[in-house]
Amino acid sequence: MPSAYVIGLGKSGVAAARLLHRQGWQVTVSDSGSSDALRSIQQSLQAEGISVLLGHRLEPDPAQMQQIVVSPGVRWDLPALETARALGIETIGEMELAWRSLSSIPWVAITGTNGKTTTTALTAAIFRAAGLNAPACGNIGYAACEVVLSKEGKTTSRLSPDAPIPQNPTSPDWIIAEISSYQIESSSTLAPQIAVWTTFTPDHLSRHYTLENYYSIKASLLARSPLQIFNGDDPYLRSTSDRWPDACWTSVAGKDKLLGDPTRGAYVADGWAIALGERIVPIDALKMVGPHNTQNLLMAVLAARLAGVEKEAIAHAVETFPGVPHRLEHIRTWRGIDFINDSKATNYDAAQVGLAAVPAPAILIAGGEAKEGDDTVWLTTIQQKAAAVLLIGSAAEAFAKRLDRIGYSRYEIVETLDRAVKRSAEIGQQLNAQIGLHTVLFSPACASFDQYPNFEARGDHFRTLCLAL
Repeated sequence: MPSAYVIGLGKSGVAAARLLHRQGWQVTVSDSGSSDALRSIQQSLQAEGISVLLGHRLEPDPAQMQQIVVSPGVRWDLPALETARALGIETIGEMELAWRSLSSIPWVAITGTNGKTTTTALTAAIFRAAGLNAPACGNIGYAACEVVLSKEGKTTSRLSPDAPIPQNPTSPDWIIAEISSYQIESSSTLAPQIAVWTTFTPDHLSRHYTLENYYSIKASLLARSPLQIFNGDDPYLRSTSDRWPDACWTSVAGKDKLLGDPTRGAYVADGWAIALGERIVPIDALKMVGPHNTQNLLMAVLAARLAGVEKEAIAHAVETFPGVPHRLEHIRTWRGIDFINDSKATNYDAAQVGLAAVPAPAILIAGGEAKEGDDTVWLTTIQQKAAAVLLIGSAAEAFAKRLDRIGYSRYEIVETLDRAVKRSAEIGQQLNAQIGLHTVLFSPACASFDQYPNFEARGDHFRTLCLAL
């Protein structure tokens, strides 16, 4: 029996381990952590015949492992993985493992620095409105390997009440996948029928080192796809258009600003989304605010039309699309003040887009674990739109110094989200009476890992705090 070694006990690692086990591999899963939650997962997997090592790090051994599968959070250039590859041990990502069982099914793969989740969720909703079995997976929905298990009619018990499982055990018509750069670099043969590139700005440079390397990783996915969709309003992607002569482009600025053949792209004209030369749906049918969401709409609509989805199904899906949790999610209106959860804004560009999309003036809650990147435009938008800024997390002191440098003094360091929500309610009532302020925006511009396991847990906490006001 061949032996496989899976690194990481997150959603992707667990799904990969179960799939390999079902395929006849002798499976060992390791995780460097040893929390109570991980011990619970360990017990579940070991009951299924899968070995689990906690507090353990990979030690490559060709005699003990013929394949290594890594979760997205594991660095591809980890010294142990480089050693494994040098020893001839096949090393792949969870997404690549799933692709090997799903390559006969057409995929829409969505990647990009920002906008992936909304575009993926909307694309999946459109395909479902057309009556297609089109599960969303990858960074959204559930792990790609869970799609394989569902396709084989072998769904597994959930490890937690909130863990999503496929609702349709039949073979999918399409796979709609949100794919990060981490997943692309470990999936060398993944070749979607349609690939979408939403945006490109500096991010994850602590892992990918240079902007050029980050670009090349994402470009490799698009290069393997026969149909390519690019956001033509993104300055960086637009500057590389000569590399993609056959691509389809989108633009919210209209037909005159569209790159390439207008009959193969999508743009806005007279308040309508136009795709492949046809009017599809009014752009105000989408309930999500901001020009960036209009761009997400164009990319999703174009992908659907390229896949042959009828206009009526697209229009219905857009009109009924509720939005995406943690991305400009309206939580409640309290005493005339809207509380908006933008926890998924984990970098400066995403946070700037979020702040630009809400009415001015607004109270901004920001902070967490800071990332590398250019914060210039974000700071400028704060000067223009923020009546007050409340700073939380490990980045609070550094953010305060940056605000001081630009002459912005209307900030407070409150450290925690609990204090931030309470203080935003107090300031919001004062400013609502004085200047008509109606918005509190939680848009961190940071990762969550200083205080929360992920941006979802952080956003859920914000929602709970707001609903308790």
